[in-house]
Amino acid sequence: MVNQPPITDDLFPYDDRQNDAGAAFVLQSKGEWWHAGFHLTTAIVGPTILTLPYAFSGLGWGLGIFCLTIMTVVTFYSYLLMSKVLDHCEKAGRRHIRFRELAADVLGSGWMFYFVIFIQTAINTGVGIGAILLAGQCIELPTFHSLRHVNLASLLLSLGYAFLVVTACIIAATRKEAGSRDYSLESSPKSRMFSAFTSISILAAIFGNGILPEIQATLAAPASGKMVKGLSMCYTVIFLTFYAIAVSGYWVFGNRATPNILQSLMPDTGPSLAPTWILGLAVIFVLLQLLAIALVYSQVAYEIMEKQSADVKKGLFSKRNLIPRIILRTMYMIMCGVSAAMLPFFGDISAVVGAIGFIPLDFVLPMLLYNITHKPPKSSITYCTNLAIIIVFTGVGIMGAFSSIRKLVLDAQKFKLFSNDVVD
Repeated sequence: MVNQPPITDDLFPYDDRQNDAGAAFVLQSKGEWWHAGFHLTTAIVGPTILTLPYAFSGLGWGLGIFCLTIMTVVTFYSYLLMSKVLDHCEKAGRRHIRFRELAADVLGSGWMFYFVIFIQTAINTGVGIGAILLAGQCIELPTFHSLRHVNLASLLLSLGYAFLVVTACIIAATRKEAGSRDYSLESSPKSRMFSAFTSISILAAIFGNGILPEIQATLAAPASGKMVKGLSMCYTVIFLTFYAIAVSGYWVFGNRATPNILQSLMPDTGPSLAPTWILGLAVIFVLLQLLAIALVYSQVAYEIMEKQSADVKKGLFSKRNLIPRIILRTMYMIMCGVSAAMLPFFGDISAVVGAIGFIPLDFVLPMLLYNITHKPPKSSITYCTNLAIIIVFTGVGIMGAFSSIRKLVLDAQKFKLFSNDVVD
């Protein structure tokens, strides 16, 4: 496999990359495996995990635990395959540093380049909107690799607020103000089906990572093997945080869980259900981590902008490059801010992005790319497993898109543009 010729004609030659300011200024390849672990954890383990109890409310205990476990296993497997595809391409003579280039090269189709860039842009802008209040400082950090220290702090913050939220849920369970626990699902079979697919789409959005090739691009060559260690670090954190919050939050609030479990712990009416200092510290940790998440997911947008606007022959902080960078990044964050103010549909948008964005990018393409590059025998377990995942999650994505868009349309009737309220 190592000595195989390149997959297709070289669509993205190395010489062109030497003149690519986006690659030179944003996707610098200097990192070690633990740096990849920091980046991966920040890209996946974020405040969206506070939505897990809400996702369980549409699935129930048994199906909720089952789907969470399946998502954990399948996403780890998917990202492992993606890393192997990237390793294969690197050994074949080229190192892809962007998801869109990898997909277009392996599939030999120009339209796939634009499909992936559209999905990535939608995902990254959506994440930027969610973290807008703290994202303004993005313009001060020039490269993805420079975020390694910020993302180490992000990893620790995610562990911190997960522990605090679980503690708060345990305390809330002892309070009579928490009310009775109801784990029943909706009575109508049709409503249960739509709720289940919406919940699965939310899970896909929580687990989704639309920038894995870009993260692997930050590693110093050779990158082979380093991503596996980084993924192992990331999924250790996932195991410690996802299950703890999902189980504790749903245990206490049942089908009354909100898209942000902190809202359930701090109801609009009545006292908080846990000590204020615990909840306040958790909120501070969440807000601080939003900064790191906004920085990570903005990098792809910045790389695209600077590929066209910057001059790689000039210095990174030269007047020629610095002024356009500040203007473009500021305009990008203003756009995210206006969008965030206009559309207060956090839970619903997470489901839509999960179904339309993360499912094809994280549950379909990696398996397809692996089957094409490594060509496992069609009778092998690997090939059949990959094909089964592609078929199942394509169906789940279609149903999830329909159900989540349906819920978004129904909720949209309740709110006006630039409303102060956020839709559950």
